[in-house]
Amino acid sequence: MTAVSWLDVLDATIGVCTELGRPDLADRLLHRRAHLLEPTLRVAVVGEQNHGKSQLVNALINAPVCAVGDHVTTPAPIVIGHAPAPVATLVKEAAGGPAREPRRERIAVEEIAEQIVARAPAPSTGPDELLHTEVGIPRKLLASGLVLVDTPAVDDFESTRSASMFGAVAEADAVLVVSAATRELASTELALIDRVARLCPTVVVVLTKIDIAPRWRRVAERNRARLAAADLPAKVIPVSAMLRQTAVKSGDQTLVAESGFGDLLSYLQHEVIGQSELLARRSVAVLSGTAVRDLLVPLQQAVAAEPADGPSEAIVKWQTAQRAIDQLRKDATAWQTGLADDMADLTTDIDYDLRDRTRRILREMDRYFDEADPEQDWADFADWLDKNLAEAAETNFAWLVERFDWIVRRVTRDLVSYRDEVLPHSVLHIDDRLLDEPRELDKPRFERFTASQKLFVGLRGSYGGVLMFGLATSLAGWPLINAVSIGAGVLFAAKSVYDESGAQLRRRQAVAKSGAQRHIDDFFLSYGKDTRDIVRQLHRGLRDHLTATAEQLRMEILAEAQSARHEAELDAAERQRRTAEASSAIERLTALHSRIVALAPNGLALPGPRRRSIVEPVRRWGSAAG
Repeated sequence: MTAVSWLDVLDATIGVCTELGRPDLADRLLHRRAHLLEPTLRVAVVGEQNHGKSQLVNALINAPVCAVGDHVTTPAPIVIGHAPAPVATLVKEAAGGPAREPRRERIAVEEIAEQIVARAPAPSTGPDELLHTEVGIPRKLLASGLVLVDTPAVDDFESTRSASMFGAVAEADAVLVVSAATRELASTELALIDRVARLCPTVVVVLTKIDIAPRWRRVAERNRARLAAADLPAKVIPVSAMLRQTAVKSGDQTLVAESGFGDLLSYLQHEVIGQSELLARRSVAVLSGTAVRDLLVPLQQAVAAEPADGPSEAIVKWQTAQRAIDQLRKDATAWQTGLADDMADLTTDIDYDLRDRTRRILREMDRYFDEADPEQDWADFADWLDKNLAEAAETNFAWLVERFDWIVRRVTRDLVSYRDEVLPHSVLHIDDRLLDEPRELDKPRFERFTASQKLFVGLRGSYGGVLMFGLATSLAGWPLINAVSIGAGVLFAAKSVYDESGAQLRRRQAVAKSGAQRHIDDFFLSYGKDTRDIVRQLHRGLRDHLTATAEQLRMEILAEAQSARHEAELDAAERQRRTAEASSAIERLTALHSRIVALAPNGLALPGPRRRSIVEPVRRWGSAAG
C-alpha cells in the first residue's frame, strides 16, 4: 500500500467525523495528521518515577541532558533533536495565556538539569509556566530525524503532569515505556501501557537497572507473559544505562553488549527510523479505528432504540386531558392574582418614572435660568421645555406599553400551548390618542428696566458719590462740585444701575422658574391621570378576556387529545427516518473500517472493548438496520 493510502484513510475518517457531528474527533485527527506529515520521528519515553527514565535518555544520546536522582523529577517534556552545535531553549507560556505565542528563553545545555531540579518541587503556573524544553545536540542517532522526548513521570492519570505526558504520547510515532527490572510490571504500569497503545500503537517496554537485578531475565519473561495475557503487543528490551555509560567512557565492548543498548539502538534504527511509513500506517489504523468505535456507539443506540411499553393510546389521551384541565384551573387562579399585583406595581412604577423625569427637567430648568435672562431667552426655553416634556411622555408611554406586554406574557406563560391564541390584538393594542395634548406654556409678565428707571436709579446713586467725595476734597480747599466728585458720582451711578439690573434679572428668573414649575406640575397631573386611566382600562380588558377564555381553553384541551394519535404517527415516522440515517451511517463506517483493516499492518489489533475488532458489531448493527 502506498504512502498516500494511509493519508486517504485518515482524511476519510476526518470527513466522517465532521459529517456525523463530532468536530472534537476531527480536530484530534487533524492535529495528528500534521505531525505524521513532519519529516521527523518522535519517540516518547514514559514511565513511573525512579525507574531510570531520564537516565535511559541520557545513555541513548551519551549526554547528561536530563536531570537524574532519587528525588528529581521532570516537570515538563524535554524534546531532544539533532543540531550542529549544542543548544537548549526553555519554552514558557506567554503572559497573554495559551493563545499567545510562547516565550522562549535560550540557556546553556549544561544548565538544563539545574533548571529542571529548581522547578521540579513546585512547578510554576501562569505566564512563567514551563511548557517544554527543546534541546539540540550533534548525535549520529538523531541526525536521521529521530527526536527523543523525555516526559514527566506518571503519577495519577488525571493529573496535570500526566496530561502533559499523554499529550507528548499523542504526538509520538513510537513510545518507550520504562520499567525497572527489579520487579514485574505492576497493574498501574499495564494500565499505562494499554492507554499509551491506544494513542500510539508502536510501544516497547524497556527494562532498566538490569545491573542491580540478578533475576532480570526471569522478570523479563514474566513481563512478556503478562503483556501477552493482557493482549498488549509490546516488545520487551532489557538494558542498563549505568553499564552503557561506563562502557562508553572506558570503551569496553563487553560492557556495551552486556548493557543491552545494542538491541535498543538496533530497534530504533530498523524498527523506527527505517520504518516511518509503517509507523504512520499503524498510527492511522489505531486512531481511525478508535474514531470509528466512538462514532458507532450513538448510532448503535439509535438503531437499537425501541419505544417503551405503556398504557393504551385512549387512556393516555384521557389522562393527559384531565391533567391539563386541572393544571388550567390552577393557572387561572395564579394569573388572576398575579395580574392584579403586576398592574398595581405598573401604576406605581409608571407614576414614579414620570415624576422622576419631570424632576430632572425641573433641575435642568433651574440650572438654565440661573444663567439665562427669561426676557430674552423665553422662546428658546419654551421650545426646549415642550420638546423635553414630549420626550418624557413618549418614553414613559413606551415603557408602559413594554411593561404591559411583559405582564401579559408573564401572566399567560403557563398557557404555553395557547400563548398565541389567548390574547387577540384588540387587547394588546394601546391607543395613545386617549392621552390629552399638553397645553402651551404661557409666558409670564416680566418687570422691565426702562430708560427712565435707569436714569432715576443712576441719579440716586450719583448723589451719594458726589456728596461723599465733594466733602472729602473740600478739606483740601476744593469746591464741593469738582472733577473728582463728579467722576465719583458717575461711577456710583453706573454701579447702582448695574446692581439694579442684576436684581431685576434675578426677579425675572424667579418668576420664570415659578411659571415653568406650575406648567410642569400641570403636565404631571394631567398626563399621570391619563396613564392611570389607560392602565385601569387595560387591566379590565385583559382580566375580562382571560376569564372568558379560560372556559374555551378547557374545551380546546380536550380537542387536543384527538390529535395525539396523528402526532404519534408522525413521531414514529421521524424515528424511522433517524433509524434509516443511522443505518446508512453504520454502512459507511463499515466500509471505512474495511479500509482501516486493510491498512493495519501485520494484523494489528484495532481498539475496541477488551482489544477486540469492531468489525463484528458493525456488521451486526448493519444487518439489524437492513
